[in-house]
Amino acid sequence: MPELPEITAIADYVGAKAVGTQVRRVDVAALSVLKTYAPGPHDLVGATVTGTRRIGKYFILDARKGDEALALVVHLSRAGWLRWSDKLSPTPLRPGGKSPIALRVHVGPEGEGFDLTEAGTQKRLAVWIVHDPLEIEMVATLGPDALAVTRDEFGAILAGSRAQLKTLLRDQRTIAGIGNAYSDEILHTARLSPFASSKTLSDAQIDTLYESMRGVLTDATGRLEGLGVAKLKSEKRTGLRVHARTGMPCPVCGDTIREVSFTDRSFQYCPTCQTGGKVLADRRMSRLLK
Repeated sequence: MPELPEITAIADYVGAKAVGTQVRRVDVAALSVLKTYAPGPHDLVGATVTGTRRIGKYFILDARKGDEALALVVHLSRAGWLRWSDKLSPTPLRPGGKSPIALRVHVGPEGEGFDLTEAGTQKRLAVWIVHDPLEIEMVATLGPDALAVTRDEFGAILAGSRAQLKTLLRDQRTIAGIGNAYSDEILHTARLSPFASSKTLSDAQIDTLYESMRGVLTDATGRLEGLGVAKLKSEKRTGLRVHARTGMPCPVCGDTIREVSFTDRSFQYCPTCQTGGKVLADRRMSRLLK
């Protein structure tokens, strides 16, 4: 799933290509991807792209049509992606086809634009067209951004929660922008168990977790800066130390990286670095290490 660093890089890349151009056409191949209908895709046609940005894990393309402000808001979810092309096919997309393309946006005079694609059978890619992103409840209820929250705000969030650290870092209503991969990386860097309670951390541990969160996300964002969207996935993988590295040696201590699996996801950690050498039970209902 694209997280804060990838969405930042996507917004920067598309902005450099599209700002100042006009939306020429919007093709919808999967009606289920659209979560709003007024304004609709036709309302974007003729609008000038004024900017691109990130809110949490949402990609925003801002546009203006006369006096009307419009925003294309995209949540790529687990298997969605944005694919840029300098020469899109002029042939309209066929709704209901087998192509992974869900929506295509044509911008600029030379056939430029991007496709929103989604792999797999679970269709969770979501697109809204609104006047203001805050009209979308899931955007309006996001917690503070992971790179904007202060140390004091972060400490207050932890003190007011009984959630396990892995759950808290992934909860977008608590802290926005972090998903499964970077929460693994943050906790490994902070040398904290994914199942440690947020309420029991010492001030020193909160300091370490806060600095680890900022460091991991800032470093990842820096690595992706200036890359084309086609290279972001592979670059993200090369920078991960524990996530998706089950069975491989920890780059810090050499211990074997372990995995805890749930019904629809899994996460990774290092026993030596994070849990005092103890291996967490790989069953949802097991008694878990605190």
